[in-house]
Amino acid sequence: ELFVQYLATYSYKHGRGKEKNALTYSDLSHTAEECETFQFLADILPKKILASKYLKMLEKEKRDGEVGEDDEEDDEEEDEGKTVDEDVGS
Repeated sequence: ELFVQYLATYSYKHGRGKEKNALTYSDLSHTAEECETFQFLADILPKKILASKYLKMLEKEKRDGEVGEDDEEDDEEEDEGKTVDEDVGS
């Protein structure tokens, strides 16, 4: 309870809580991101993003992942070719 109280108080004082007279999610996520004490909460309290931006990020990661997988497959085929050549030469 004391930890949650400290997090809320710290976020309120260092965020925009005083201006709006309210504690918002963005205040909490900013605190988790910026304050070293609360850094471990960054995964739990991520910054809000629009769904459209998230979908674009997923598409980009998927495209980057496919390119990376193709490169890995090419490397594996080259390694297999070397193994066959070594066996034939023996």
